[in-house]
Amino acid sequence: MRTAVPPPPSEVARSSSPAGDKPPPKVALSGKANGLALAVLGVAVAWLAHHLAPAVPMLTIAVVLGIVAAHLPGLRTLVRGSCRAGLSYAGKRLMRLGIVLLGLKLSLDDVLDLGWATVGMVFAVVAATFFGTLWLGRKLGLNGDQPLLIATGYSICGASAIGAVSEASESDERDVATSVALVTLCGTLAIVVLPLLQHPLGLSDAEFGRWAGASVHDVGQVVATAQTAGSGALSDAVLVKLMRVAMLAPLVAAVALSVRARSRSRTAPREAGVDATSTASANQAGTAAGATDATDAAAPAARPSAGPGARRPPLVPLFVLGFLAMVALRSTGWLSGGAIDTADHAQELLLAAALFGLGSAVHLPSLARTGGRVAALGLCSWLVIAGASYAGVLLTT
Repeated sequence: MRTAVPPPPSEVARSSSPAGDKPPPKVALSGKANGLALAVLGVAVAWLAHHLAPAVPMLTIAVVLGIVAAHLPGLRTLVRGSCRAGLSYAGKRLMRLGIVLLGLKLSLDDVLDLGWATVGMVFAVVAATFFGTLWLGRKLGLNGDQPLLIATGYSICGASAIGAVSEASESDERDVATSVALVTLCGTLAIVVLPLLQHPLGLSDAEFGRWAGASVHDVGQVVATAQTAGSGALSDAVLVKLMRVAMLAPLVAAVALSVRARSRSRTAPREAGVDATSTASANQAGTAAGATDATDAAAPAARPSAGPGARRPPLVPLFVLGFLAMVALRSTGWLSGGAIDTADHAQELLLAAALFGLGSAVHLPSLARTGGRVAALGLCSWLVIAGASYAGVLLTT
């Protein structure tokens, strides 16, 4: 009789040890590295293009390059395959870091210098644009979180706000990419259209600067628009725009609380169902086999997603707390001009990489299927924020 030869200890260790699970993380890391490398390349091209054409913001170029990369015949295979993990990582994680550093652009003194009338005007414009766009998006029947994300982008600060709210609401990447593409397109058009309207609307340079700051979406787009009316207009535009940026933190916190409440309301019926199932199993314990009874009774309790320990969104996302901390740090006056400039460059590079990643998730054929409704919402929202901010500027200056 032949005796079975036991396997060598090394093979036993390899089969029973969790070390056998290491290859998938290595593959994931490799995919992330490829995607991040592509995002860095996209940022480099966007930086070069911005320096060749300074009137076009680098963040706008980064989004466009991401969309182009997703549709080029040779490159799209990489974007949708081995680079997808890294590009998604850039669109989420690097976006958070960029938003944290965005807080260094704003200090409490800047807000107070605007005057309470201007602060109230900015708040009213943001509220009218956000709730008006959200309502209209629901009426148009847009899918998923698109109405919420578009409303956020138009009312607060473009793609950066969309990225922040999408993290709190756990939005689908395609909804995020579509919203970013739309708000970037309209913000880019504003760079050309708004300066043409300054004199027909009878706006002084200072009034035009405040109008641009209250109605144009991205910070870079505001700068490109307002600089056509001089340095005074540019200064007012940036201050008003940063006041809108300051509203990003409470908005994201409100969205996080809403998501948490919805999660709790969905969990409660499941927990009630678990209790009812457990009670029914206990009542039938005397009529079924012991082993079967034990299995049936344990099955509902073995579902961690149904219990009170299920994952819930945080009350306030950490990157929002980081944003507020940076605002507080800037307000102390401790930072030197060089440190603020360095942080500003880092923030722009991080957001450019994140927007390249989000742009690469845009799928134009899918966008075309809902393009009419999305475009209608974008146009209406643009008219609302432009009209409300124009009226607000006339009332407060």
